[in-house]
Amino acid sequence: MLSVFATPFAPLLFARRLSRGKELRDRLQERRGEPTVDRPPGPLIWLHGASVGEITSVLPLITQIAGEHTAVLVTSGTVTSAALAGQRLPRGAIHQFVPLDAPRYVRRFLEHWQPDLALFVESDLWPNLVFETSGRGTPLILINGRVSDSSFRRWRRFGGLIRSLLERFDLCLARTSTDAARLNNLGAPRIIAAGNIKLDVPAPPVREDALRQLKAQIGARPVVAAASTHPGEEAMVIEAHRILRANFPNLLTIIAPRHPERSSGIAEIVVAAGLHAALRSQGQIPTAGTDIYIADTMGELGLIYRLAPVVFMGGSLVRHGGQNPIEAAKLGAAIAHGPHVGNFREIYEALDEAGGAELITDVSAMAKQFATWLANPAAQTKAAQNAFDAVEQQSGALARTLSAIEPYLMQLRLGSRIGRHA
Repeated sequence: MLSVFATPFAPLLFARRLSRGKELRDRLQERRGEPTVDRPPGPLIWLHGASVGEITSVLPLITQIAGEHTAVLVTSGTVTSAALAGQRLPRGAIHQFVPLDAPRYVRRFLEHWQPDLALFVESDLWPNLVFETSGRGTPLILINGRVSDSSFRRWRRFGGLIRSLLERFDLCLARTSTDAARLNNLGAPRIIAAGNIKLDVPAPPVREDALRQLKAQIGARPVVAAASTHPGEEAMVIEAHRILRANFPNLLTIIAPRHPERSSGIAEIVVAAGLHAALRSQGQIPTAGTDIYIADTMGELGLIYRLAPVVFMGGSLVRHGGQNPIEAAKLGAAIAHGPHVGNFREIYEALDEAGGAELITDVSAMAKQFATWLANPAAQTKAAQNAFDAVEQQSGALARTLSAIEPYLMQLRLGSRIGRHA
């Protein structure tokens, strides 16, 4: 009822998001459930993930299930995830923005796409999407199901609603045993702890020409990076750089903010600290006088991790829950992180235990840990190898996920084969 009453105000919401760069004007109709492409013939699997992290994690799964006679519709809710989808979705996969969770928009979306199977990634569960899809008889499966500490507390306050949502799922594939226990507590009827498919995601790609150019420009300078940083963390990284310059005068620090549109504010902090910045989005490359290189572009963490053997993972010194360290570990980085890593607790615990990551709590600890690794390349290399090994040892979730959903995929293939011969 709330979503019905709120629907007339949707144009105001869209206008505000457009003004903030959070929507694409030429694709805004998709948010109203109006398609911008035709539905392909034959079986269609709908896969929904909230943003970049979720879509990145399921790219290998999409590659496995998209076939000649089975199309995959991928929906997400952010401009950055749409850009990623345009770059990396395999042939046979289509991207659309997920409709606003209002009955009118959701029904319009489902009437056009008529999915035969719906896969929801992690925890982006919208009531109208779930109820309307289930009401049409479409099987629903939760992939890489995640219930964070905060989500668990919040959902328990609305026990009836979350139970009615989870009961609509034919199967819930949880990341960890903790997630599985929480899903069970919240009312999910069929649960398998399949593991975290993010651990099976290949290392992010890189443009070799860009990598060669930056390596040549940086030369023998020591490099550290801060990846997917959040407001408040950049100032700490910049201060750590000031401290480190005493012993590493040629140090280059790369900052890749989680939201690139904040780059101008970060550059102002750099200038206020008496340092020199260069912005990648403006086509600048670091010169000998550059202290902080702001990598304010999308889809280039693969480049950053290949340049910097030492990486601080953002979202962990502020109360965000931490960003995904797996890609950094796969590309040979020694990892530092703050205490707030609830979004990826099990992964960080494994990395810490293996000696592949180090917990830091403030600027002083950050500078000290960076200095330890920069002064002792053998220690940095050992930490990076430990991180790589820890991630590899936990892999295999993709195969378990495919095995769990295979009966549903087989049913689609059989139905398609029968339809072609009818």
